[in-house]
Amino acid sequence: MADTAVTVARAAGRAALHPKSTIDRARHLPGMVPALGQAMKPILTGRMDDWRGEYAYTLGEQAFVYGFPYIYYAQLRHDWVTQPRCPSTVPYAAVNHFWHAERLLDATYRDGGCPNNDTLYSVAWVNLRSEPVILSHPDMDDRYFTFELVGITSDNFDYIGQRTTGSGAGSFALLGPGWKGKLPAGVRQLKSAPSPWVLVLGRTLVSGPNDVPRVRKLQEQYRLIPLSLYGKPDAKAPESRDVLTPIPAAEDPLGPWKTLNAMLAENPPPSHHALLLQQFAQIGVGPGLDVEAQPGAIKRSLTRAAAVGTPMLRQHILSGDWAHLVHGWRYPPPQMGRFGDDFLKRAADQALLGVAANDPAEAVYLLNFEDADGNKLTSDGRYRLHFSIDALPPVDAFWSLTAYGEDMNLIPNSADRYSVGDRSAGLQRDADGGLTIYLQSEPPGQDGEANWLPTAKDGTWFVALRMYRPRPEVIDAHWECPPLTRVA
Repeated sequence: MADTAVTVARAAGRAALHPKSTIDRARHLPGMVPALGQAMKPILTGRMDDWRGEYAYTLGEQAFVYGFPYIYYAQLRHDWVTQPRCPSTVPYAAVNHFWHAERLLDATYRDGGCPNNDTLYSVAWVNLRSEPVILSHPDMDDRYFTFELVGITSDNFDYIGQRTTGSGAGSFALLGPGWKGKLPAGVRQLKSAPSPWVLVLGRTLVSGPNDVPRVRKLQEQYRLIPLSLYGKPDAKAPESRDVLTPIPAAEDPLGPWKTLNAMLAENPPPSHHALLLQQFAQIGVGPGLDVEAQPGAIKRSLTRAAAVGTPMLRQHILSGDWAHLVHGWRYPPPQMGRFGDDFLKRAADQALLGVAANDPAEAVYLLNFEDADGNKLTSDGRYRLHFSIDALPPVDAFWSLTAYGEDMNLIPNSADRYSVGDRSAGLQRDADGGLTIYLQSEPPGQDGEANWLPTAKDGTWFVALRMYRPRPEVIDAHWECPPLTRVA
C-alpha cells in the first residue's frame, strides 16, 4: 500500500508539472493503479468526483509552503543531532552543544544549503523550553565572526558577532518565548526567541589552511551553558539526543504532514496565524492533529500536495522572481533573513536555498544562473567575471565567489578549490589593476589558474557572490556586479 501511494505522489507530481507530456501515458494508468487514476483525473479532465479532495489539494499546497521550514528543520535537526556521518564536515552534536567544523567544507559535504568555503562553521540545536541557555565566546580581536540565531521557521531573531555585539569576550542569554527572570551579572540579554527550539549558525573567518589551527582554538572556547549551570566550575550541559524523528515520504506518503503536525505542537505558531491554522485544520494539518483520521480523498490530495511542494519551491528559487535582477545577479530583497509571513519566500529562499539566510546588513549573497546573454550556465561553457579596479565588491569584512551544482552542493574538482575571493592566495590582478576570474570546468592554463573557479563537468550550475558586512551601496543595489561573459 505504501509503495502504491508513493507511486501516486511521484506520478501526480510529474503530471502537475508537465501535464501535456504525460497525458497519453497517464490515460492508460487508471486501470493499472486505481489510486493513481483518482489522483490524476482532475488534472487530465478538469472534472472532479469529490470537490473535497480537490479543495484539500489546493489547501494542502498552501499548508505545505507554510510548514516547509518545520518539516525541513525536523530532518536537519534529527540528522545533525543523531546521525554521525562525517563529523569533521557534517554537523553532529547533542542538543545544547556546539559542533565545530574541523576544516573548511569541500565537495564531500552533501547536505545542500549552499555552504560557504570561507569560514569554519559552529552549529548547535538549542532547546529553550525549560530555561535560557548562555552562549559565550572569547575575545576575537579583529577576526570576523558571527552567530546567526534562527527560529524554527527559518527567520532570524538576533545576532551575536563582530557587527552587532563587538569583538570582546562576552556571554549572551538565549531566551525562550515568554521567559521572565533575572540573569547573572555580566550576561547580556538578547531578543527572545520566537520558538522553543532554535538553530545557532556560527561562522568564524579562516584566512587560508594555515589559519585553521588558530580558529580551532577559538572554537574550543565557544560555550553553551544552561542558566541553571552557568557560573559553576566545569559546568557542562547534559548530552541529550532526544529529538523528534521525522517520517520521510518514502516510508509513509503522509509522513511530511505527520512531521509537520508534531513540529507545530512542539513549536507553537504565533497567535496571529490562528485563522490560517483554522483553515488547515479542515484537512487535518495543525498542532497535534492526525492526518490519518481524514477521509481517503483528502489523504490522497495531501500526498499529491507534498509531492509537488518541494519541486515547486525549487522552481521558485531558480526563477529569480524573489530578487532584483542586475546583469543576471539576483539581489536579495531587504526582508531577506526575516521574511516572516511571506511564507513562500521563507520556505524557498531561506530554508531550502541555504538552511537559513543572513540579514543583508550581515551578508549579501548574489546568485547568478545565467550568462550576460541570459543563457543558463552550462558545463561546456567557459566564462569570465571581470571587476574593474574601482568596482571591486565593496565590503567591510570580505567577499568570495563560489560555484554550486544543481543539488546546491560544492562542485567536486581536481584542484580541490571551491571559492575565489579577496583572500585567495596568489590571485593575479590585471595589468590595469582590475580582476578577472575564470569560471570553467577545466583549468584555464598556467597564466589564469590562480584566478580559476572550477565549475561543473556535467549539467547546469550557478554561482554565489558572498559579501560579508557589505556597504550600503550593495544592500540598496547601487553597486552593480558585472555580468558573467561566455567566451567559448
